[in-house]
Parts: sequence; structure tokens; C-alpha cells
Amino acid sequence: MPFEKVRVRFAPSPTGPLHIGGVRTAIFNYLFAKKHNGNFILRIEDTDQNRFVSGAEEYILESLKWLNIEPDEGVGKGGSFGPYRQSERKDIYQKYAHQLISDGHAYYAFDTPSELENMRNRLKSEKHSNQQYNAKTRVNMLNSLSLSQAKVQQKLDNNDPYVIRLMLPENKEIKFQDAVLGDFVFHSSQLDDKILFKSDGMPTYHLANVVDDHLMEISHVIRGSEWTNSTPCHILLYRYLGWEKEIPVFAHMPLLLKPDGQGKLSKRDGDRLGFPVFPLNWKSQETSEISKGYKESGYSSEAFLNFLVLLGWNPGTDQEIFSLTELINSFSIEQIGKSGSKFDLDKAKWFNHQYLQKKPISELREEFLVTLIEKGINHSHLNIDKILELVRERATFTSDFWELTNYFFIAPTSYDSKVIKKRWKENTPKILTDIIVILSALNNFQAYEIETIIKQHINTQNLNMGQVLSSLRLTIVGSASGPSIFDIMVLLSKEESIMRIQNGINNIKK
Repeated sequence: MPFEKVRVRFAPSPTGPLHIGGVRTAIFNYLFAKKHNGNFILRIEDTDQNRFVSGAEEYILESLKWLNIEPDEGVGKGGSFGPYRQSERKDIYQKYAHQLISDGHAYYAFDTPSELENMRNRLKSEKHSNQQYNAKTRVNMLNSLSLSQAKVQQKLDNNDPYVIRLMLPENKEIKFQDAVLGDFVFHSSQLDDKILFKSDGMPTYHLANVVDDHLMEISHVIRGSEWTNSTPCHILLYRYLGWEKEIPVFAHMPLLLKPDGQGKLSKRDGDRLGFPVFPLNWKSQETSEISKGYKESGYSSEAFLNFLVLLGWNPGTDQEIFSLTELINSFSIEQIGKSGSKFDLDKAKWFNHQYLQKKPISELREEFLVTLIEKGINHSHLNIDKILELVRERATFTSDFWELTNYFFIAPTSYDSKVIKKRWKENTPKILTDIIVILSALNNFQAYEIETIIKQHINTQNLNMGQVLSSLRLTIVGSASGPSIFDIMVLLSKEESIMRIQNGINNIKK
């Protein structure tokens, strides 16, 4: 490899919010760079000014920051290979576009949109399988290959609209080896003379990304598999510009697929099935519709990153939970799968659950206190840390904590009718009244002591254990759900527990 240092780039277009497929591409580039003590570069490919969306660039930067995979150089960071926005590099591309024309590897094309459409319709009516602008069709079109030099100069002097197209060789094979997908062979007859420079004076992706990758000394191009068919064009550009010895290693990643595996994952799939496809919230400028992101849906950045990496990369072991350092040390291009990966929302939730269990209780408390303050809840008499520890294994998101703990802060005023119907018997008030007496006499109000004495009473009185404990829980919690009722009682206090049992006796009617 001709490169002294690993340098990779993530090069999104600011045409809308960053899709999680793009996020995964950024992560893979970052991990590979860090594994090899290289540089991770952020380049904004904003050559398509017609599709530019205000705020999209800022969204990309915020997304990477949230994931803790910030670039070593690039937009928002600076560096010695800038500028890093393609719109600020227009003069650079112009130079190379004209060099390609001078060397006979590109040409001016003056065809109007209607003329191009007529060409395609004609080829279609003649049953041609290939209806592209290529070696066979270009001789009959309006370009500097079919026109005289004087006519071409006249059109240029008149400022007639034109594009610059790459001139593909006839009957040639273009081969390359992909680090993920293996060997590829393309025949030039399958390809088209791609536009390199547009009539608005901006380069297309094809020219700009090759020029930038060369000038920024990019050693590996890690990108989505949708660019595989464009790679022959890029390889030709490297050759034609005299950079064949500096062609980077190409690694094309298979797509993220819909949950059923049928096709590429899209925003429409997320809307239909109820999950985000963006890392952060995104507000549409056209409709003001807000598309929810993973951050705002309650996912931790660490869990989301861990989940995405394993959609397409296999560590070769059974390990699933990785710190960022572990991912860097373990990552390799060779372990990226060749086929697409089905999106699995349940697995995403599983990862978040796992990370939630490992999170310091102090962090969970800080997040939960915000909820309590918003709800105007007085919590000074309760041990928040112990409450959260008691319920955390039932939580997938920190937003679950209020639903899992609200009965600690607000005594029930209504009771689950299904539990009443199933468990509340004629003698239940008498049984619970006896339990109040037992609890009142208990000096050491701890979970083990409470459980021991209540169960002893149930056994000596030949009572139904399930019925009594469900009824007890019903009076204290209002439902049949929750962790150990004895742990709940300790956290509430003896006085509060007894008061709730008495309220239940007074208010629950069969």
C-alpha cells in the first residue's frame, strides 16, 4: 500500500438528516482509523446545491458528537488538508476536469434534457438493453466528440450550458478487489460516460470524491455498497489523472435491511413499524414534521453504537457488549459480512437495557430527578437510589422509571379491577387488618423480617399465600405488578405501608 498512514473519511451530503445506515458507515470508518492509529476525517460533499437542506450539516456534526466519534480533522475541526466542504473547493475540481479534457479522457456535452430523453426513448423503442450515454451513443449526441472544434468553441464562447463527461474506453474490463465483497469485474459496455462537472459549475460526486480522496491522502474508502457500481468510474479517474499507484483500498458495506430482510431500510419503514431511523430528532423544513431520533427515544449513545456495529460486523466470538475501546481493538474490515443485515428493534432495546443496568446509579438519579421536578413530586422523604436499584432490571429506558415507580410517590386512589375480581375475597379485609396489627408490633421493619412474619401468619392460619400477598400488594401499589412487596414496604416506611393497607380495606369493594 502506498500510504504511510491510515486516513479514512466519512463524507455525507447535507441533503437531509443522517440515516442510521450513514451513521454505521461513520462508525466503521472511525473504528478502523483508531485501530490503526490513523485519522478519521469528516468531509461534507455538498456539490448538489439543488438538494442542499439547511441545518443538515449541523445535524451531522451533532450526531457524531453524540456518538463520541468526533473527527480528527474536517468540517468543524479544521486541518491541513482543507477546506473540507466541497462547495469551497470548486476551483480545484475545475482544474482537474479540464486536465481530463486536455488529455482526451473527458469531453464537453451540450445535450439538453429533452435531447437526452429522446435518446433514451429511441434506444428503448429499438429494444436496446443499455439506454445510457456511452461509447455507442455519444457519437450521435451533441458533444465535443461529434462537433467540430470551431463549433465547440463557439458554444463555449456563447456560454451554452454544458456538462463534462468521462470518456469510457470501448470494450475494456475494469477490475478491482473489494476488501469486503471480493473481486469485481466490470465491462465498459455496462457503464455510462458519467457526468464529472455540471452546468452549474459544480463537480459531481464522481470527480469531487476522487480528487478529494487523492489530495487528502485517503488510504481506505469505506462506504455503502450502493457505490460499488460507481467504483469502476472512480478507478478510471485515478488512472487518467496519473494517480494509479495511490488508488485507495475500497471496502463496500452491505446495506441495512428492513426487519423482514426485504430491501433497504428507509424512513417509511420506521414510520410504519414505529421506530426511528435517525440518530437525533429531525424537523422537516417542508412539513414541520418531527422525526424522532434514537437519542430522544431514550437510547444511550453507547448502546446505540454497540448495536449498530454488530449489524454487519462479527467479532468472531459470542461477545455482544463492547466498550468503545474494545470495539476499536477488535474491529477489522475482514469481519464485515458480505450480505445485508436485518434491522432488529428488539435487539436495539436489548442493548439499551444492558447498558442501563451498568449505568452508575448517580447518573440514573440525576435523570430521574428531572422527571420528578417536572411532575412537582416531593421526594425528600424517599431514598431515590434504592428505589431505582429496586426497579432498574425491569427498565429498558430511563423514561420507564416513572411508570415503574410512581406508586412510591403517589398512594393509589384506584385499584386494578382484575386483581380485585380474582383475589379480593370476603375475608380479605379481616386478613389485612390482622397484618396491620402484626406490622404495627414489628420493631425491625426490614424486608426479611416483614416477609418472614407475614408468611408465618399465612401458614399458621391456613390462608392462601397468593391471595393474601396479591391483596396486600393491591392495597399498597394499586396493581399486581412491581418488585418484592416487602422491599417496597421498607422503602415506603412502616407508617406509609400501614396507612395504604388501611385505605385499601376502606376503599376496595368486591
